[in-house]
Amino acid sequence: MRAATLPILFASVAVLGTQALGDARGSYDPRTLRLLDRLTFGVTASEADRFKQMGLERWLDYELRPPLADDLPAPAEQEIDALAISQKPMAALVADFTAKSKALRTITDPDLKTAAAHAFGQEFNDLAKQAAAREILRDLYSPYQLREVMTWFWLNHFNVFQAKGDIRATIADYEDKAIRPHALGRFRDLIEATLRHPAMLRYLDNFQNAAGHINENYAREIMELHTMGVGSGYTQQDVQELARILTGVGIDENPESPHLRPDLQGELVRDGLFEFNPARHDYGDKIFLGHRIKGRGFAEVEEALDILTRSPATARHISRELAMYFVADDPPQPLVDKMSAAFLSTDGDIAAVLRAMIEAPEFDSSAPKFKDPVRYVLSAVRLAYDKVILNTTPIQNWLSRLGESPCGHETPDGYSMISASWDGPGQLAVRFEIARQIGWGSAGLFKPDEPGASDRPAFPLLENALYFDGLKQILKPATLSALAEAQSPQEWNALFLSSPEFMR
Repeated sequence: MRAATLPILFASVAVLGTQALGDARGSYDPRTLRLLDRLTFGVTASEADRFKQMGLERWLDYELRPPLADDLPAPAEQEIDALAISQKPMAALVADFTAKSKALRTITDPDLKTAAAHAFGQEFNDLAKQAAAREILRDLYSPYQLREVMTWFWLNHFNVFQAKGDIRATIADYEDKAIRPHALGRFRDLIEATLRHPAMLRYLDNFQNAAGHINENYAREIMELHTMGVGSGYTQQDVQELARILTGVGIDENPESPHLRPDLQGELVRDGLFEFNPARHDYGDKIFLGHRIKGRGFAEVEEALDILTRSPATARHISRELAMYFVADDPPQPLVDKMSAAFLSTDGDIAAVLRAMIEAPEFDSSAPKFKDPVRYVLSAVRLAYDKVILNTTPIQNWLSRLGESPCGHETPDGYSMISASWDGPGQLAVRFEIARQIGWGSAGLFKPDEPGASDRPAFPLLENALYFDGLKQILKPATLSALAEAQSPQEWNALFLSSPEFMR
């Protein structure tokens, strides 16, 4: 990609050397700050300076094709390494869940059963809390911000509800192993990774799907939500045929392989807890989306995924979902068309689709969207503090109050990307309270999450060089007037984080 091919907005910043973001005095182009804010979890002085050093093309390449490493600050890495989810594999966590569930059912004394059930719930709720903590630390401090944004996007797109079954024991692995490695890769690889993961198979009940006992839940959601989208031309018959194709795709916690007839043993597929059990599979031929699929085991699943991910309907649906998140509730059709063309021409290369979106004039000319709760909270914390927080619990609590807690959406459609879902009076009142907590002090972010720990009080100084050299130029006169009336730096912080401009 050459600078000359970029939209006019980018032309003002795609110049050589340290002048890429501002003039020789070090000021920040406010339009570029908006760009950074849209493609990351919130603009920061360090991110703006990095952009200035790299220039647009290198920065985009860096974000769209990041290395596998996390490269987090050492304190954040240490916090993540200390978590149980970092030290114990998913299979062991699931085994613990199963064993304790069975033990709980054997308790007959009502009081003991209640106490044991409470302890059981607390232990496994903590696994989900740890998964959220790791995700938040990566979102706040990863130098590969677009990967983290896309990890959140796909985790929502391929939503699972943590409170169902043993998903609390699998959710950390789902995000870390099924979603993040493919967040900017091929869509085909991403969807198969979710299909093979026990979190998805448990959530949408495909572990129950077997020849003679068909369960259509997962097949329906793959077509309706994950790939082609509603109204794209598939029929109920296609759902039924896909459900037949998916028979035998499930979970097996037993370390020993199932006993199979000799003619089926070569068809068994096992990978961790994932299992394709040929004894549970419908080997009849199927007609799926006009394609005849010969009954031959797990290869049918691979063929069905190829058909789905190469469908123009899937290209349009995924492109529209991405454009709704990054650009507008009702994105311009020419933009969706460009992204769809990139999807089809690159065999579903997600980074290429995003590049097509970012280069499009429709992206340049669109106004920033109202931030959903995750974007709002993370952008506020990123702007407020450069140093690594010690406790993500306040952030998790804020997201819960705002209605967008990690993997907390019960239905498979995930959280809404429509601005109207998040800009009501009740939502804004909670945001104003969060702005006050961050603006006036550390809000518990620097109080270690352990018994007897004491808070380390501090408040951010948002009226800083980044503000005077860039962010101030984004603000409208009414906001500038309100800020001028602030009676203290803390009040100024709270007003700035409550401003209409910061909400977008």
